[in-house]
Amino acid sequence: MTLPFWLSIGALSLLQGGVVAIAVKLPAIGVLVRARSRSWALIPAGSVIVFVAVVGSIGDSGAQALSYFALVAVPVLAAVALVFITPTARRARALIALALFALAWADRGGLAGEAAAVVLTALSCVTLGLLIAYVTPERALEAGIVTMAIVDSALVISDLLQHPNSVLNGAHPAAGLPRLQAATFGSAVMGYGDLFVAGAFGGLLTLHATKTSRLWAAAIVAVCATAFDLLFFFVDELPATVPVALTLLLTLAWRRLAPTGAGSPGSAHGRARLRLE
Repeated sequence: MTLPFWLSIGALSLLQGGVVAIAVKLPAIGVLVRARSRSWALIPAGSVIVFVAVVGSIGDSGAQALSYFALVAVPVLAAVALVFITPTARRARALIALALFALAWADRGGLAGEAAAVVLTALSCVTLGLLIAYVTPERALEAGIVTMAIVDSALVISDLLQHPNSVLNGAHPAAGLPRLQAATFGSAVMGYGDLFVAGAFGGLLTLHATKTSRLWAAAIVAVCATAFDLLFFFVDELPATVPVALTLLLTLAWRRLAPTGAGSPGSAHGRARLRLE
C-alpha cells in the first residue's frame, strides 16, 4: 500500500531535522585541518548547478551513472557515520549499513525497503555534512548554505530543475539494486542535496553549539520543513533546501540578539567557540 503524499513528504521533512540532530563532533583529524579552505563553500550551490548541467546535457546515461555512483558511495559513507555516531561497538554498528542495504535491495518498492534506503542516504549525508563543515571556515559555509537555497529556488521557479530531477529519479541500477541517488519514501521524493544541506548545517553546529542547542535547531528545521510542505497544495515541486537555510538565518539572528551567555538555538551558552581557521 502506498502512503498518501502528505504523510510521505512529512516523514522526509522530519528526516531533514533528524540529519541535523544526529551530527556529532569529529575527533581532531590533521588532514581536515590542512585541507581547510573557503573554496569548499562553493560545493553546496555548485553541486546543484553541475547536476542540472550534467543530467540536462547527457540525459539518461548521466543519471544512470549517478545512480551507480550512489549505489557504491552511499553505503560506505553511511557506515562511516555509524562508526562516529556510536562510540561503542563501532565495527558491529557499521555492519548496520550492510543490513540496511540488504533490506533496501530485498524489499525494493516496499515501505520497509524504501525506509532502509532513505536511512542509508540520510546517514551518508551526515558524513558528507561533517566533512564539509570541518574543511570550510564557518562564515564561508554559512554563506554556501544560503546560496545553495537561493540557487535551488531559482532553478525550481524557472522550471530548470524539474526535468533533471525526474530523469535522475527514474534511473534504476541493474539486478533490482536499490536507488540511493535520492530519498524516496511512499509517494514523495526528496533530492540528495536537500539532505546534504541538512548534514552540512548539522556539521556546522557541532563546531560551536551544545547538544541541546543542536537539538533545538534540528526541531526548527523539522517544523520549518513541515510548514513549507503546505505549499504543495499549490505547486508540484519545492526547493527543500530553503527550510534549512531559513533555520540557519534564524539561529544567526538569535545569536546576535541574545544576551551574552544566553542559551539559544545554535549558541554555545557562553562557551568559547571552536575555530579551526
